Amino acid sequence: MTTTQKLTEHFLTCTICTELFDKPCTLVCNHTFCRKCVVSYTKTRPEAISAKSLLCPFCSKMTKVSDPVRPVEEWADDVKPIFVIQGLLDSFCPRSKDATFCIYCKEKGGTTSATSWCSICGDTLCERCTWLHQQIPSTRHHHVIDLSGETKVKVNRKVMCKVHKDENIKYICKDCKTAVCQTCCIIYHRRCGLVVEIEIEIPALKMDLERRKESLLKKHNEIITHVGKQNSKVGEELAHYLQLESNIKSASLTAIEVIKAKEQKLLSELKEMSDRHIGQLKADIKSGEMSVQMYQQQAELIDQALQSECDMDVYEMYQGCEAGDVEAVGAVNVKEKVRIDKISFRQETDKLSRALDDLHLGEIHVQYDDELDLKAAPVLQDTIDVRVLGDAMEGSPTDVTVLKVNGSDTVVVTDFNNNSVKSLYTRNSQAGHSKLSLEGTPYGITRLAHNQVAVTVRETCQIVTAEVNPNLMLLSTITTSKQYWGITSLTPSTLAASSESPPCVEILDMSGHVLKSVCQNHEGGGILKYPNFLCTTRTGNILVSDGGTKCVVCLTPGGDVVFNYRPTGDTALKVPRGITSNRTGDILVTDYSQHRVIHLTESGQFVRNILTSQDGVQCPLGLCVGGRGHMYLCTLVGVEVLASRV
Repeated sequence: MTTTQKLTEHFLTCTICTELFDKPCTLVCNHTFCRKCVVSYTKTRPEAISAKSLLCPFCSKMTKVSDPVRPVEEWADDVKPIFVIQGLLDSFCPRSKDATFCIYCKEKGGTTSATSWCSICGDTLCERCTWLHQQIPSTRHHHVIDLSGETKVKVNRKVMCKVHKDENIKYICKDCKTAVCQTCCIIYHRRCGLVVEIEIEIPALKMDLERRKESLLKKHNEIITHVGKQNSKVGEELAHYLQLESNIKSASLTAIEVIKAKEQKLLSELKEMSDRHIGQLKADIKSGEMSVQMYQQQAELIDQALQSECDMDVYEMYQGCEAGDVEAVGAVNVKEKVRIDKISFRQETDKLSRALDDLHLGEIHVQYDDELDLKAAPVLQDTIDVRVLGDAMEGSPTDVTVLKVNGSDTVVVTDFNNNSVKSLYTRNSQAGHSKLSLEGTPYGITRLAHNQVAVTVRETCQIVTAEVNPNLMLLSTITTSKQYWGITSLTPSTLAASSESPPCVEILDMSGHVLKSVCQNHEGGGILKYPNFLCTTRTGNILVSDGGTKCVVCLTPGGDVVFNYRPTGDTALKVPRGITSNRTGDILVTDYSQHRVIHLTESGQFVRNILTSQDGVQCPLGLCVGGRGHMYLCTLVGVEVLASRV
């Protein structure tokens, strides 16, 4: 079976009529049928007619039609085949069933076999019609191809205008970015400045497609290389996993050996004490048996004296008893100075439980490829100057977040001095930026969706949302009842924002309506005073950095306090500002006046100072953890980009 036959049989044949596609159309389910076949099938199904949709005979999915007012017979006219099917039909049309006959003879009822095909007209011709075709002045220069061989033929497919169905589409309106026929040009596009012939644009389009193809092939090769590396890494990781498994088992065996050694010591001590105790008991038994025997003998002697007829024998026995000789003879010293009374095993369950809890075999640490390694010392890699053309003052980045847009990291900052939000990015190895001016000074920023941010504007009582692509585009301006400072996204439909007057954290919907106010009048008071910065933990709690009470508070959305980090001494906070939490739950907090960034555990325990003034940090404000193991920190000099590894 030839390639053409295989394609025709498996890809170009309608499953309803089992013939080659006649005006094919591809439905939303990607199944392709002849237009007349799918219309005929749809007409037999009342549910499809009532839904004004074409019904797929194969999977029963419905395809909405563009103009349901038209007769059912015309519903499929605007449904085009996918380009793969159309391309195959175009490439192999001369080998189709209809192409075996001369189209002109067939129109007259004849069945003359076709021997040639005109690539301009798209018609198959017999020898006689080919000769006539070449005699007509308008067609004599057409490229006619001989069909007797196995040569593949390219087809210039005629595309008819949807509005003027008897006219070919020959032009492109570059202003409207649409292909049109000549009548459309005259009626609808006469005011457009750039209407050109499709044929003229083809070379440029082909060059652009070639560039796109090269780009796709480059990405294709890069992915193949990446997949190859990942396959190699799979083998390495399997070996690494087996080694780690062995290490865990070894640590467990070591602990078990220590426990067994303690067990053996206890058993040896038990056996020693038990043998001693049993020996003492056996000695008592033997001593008792001897005493029984002696007392029996003495009793027999007294009995003999009593039965004696000699009075002297009775008297002597009596004197012996009075002197204690009889008891003395039978008495056996079975006492020892130290005797074991009882042996028991006191199992200290609580102590054992604590010991088992404290037993530390090790821990599983997962290092993500885009995670900041908090055990390493961050190294400054870059400093981003947030001042751009048109700024009246020096840039003053207050808060920052990072979004991955089109595969690249885009840094979005609030510029306090210049009343704006800015996106800073690199595209095609060139640095770029975008600026969105605001009516007041922005403060907090949070990421909403993968390419959207929300920003607080205090003076105007607003929350501004913007799209990052990577240029900034204003989406909405939400008017609020309070002046909010910090902001964080809780869910796709709710925000948390902090206010100083009164000190509180409020849950808002995306229209600015307050759903709940937490910690405004919390029992005991004094928890919040100046809640400047917020962030959301991986468990959905709210972290608050409060510059008034000099603490970090973790709250549930319901208002319960999870922990309150307010230490004294060297780990005490002086002016806490920016706060963030990574995917492992670790917390990073900036201390503005002490020029440092501290690391807390997920439960609010101090770990260490990640950065200090000795690392060049000056007056840090907002911060976030971005991709590729980077930390972005707002300082007086701009946004510092630090990495835990190179």
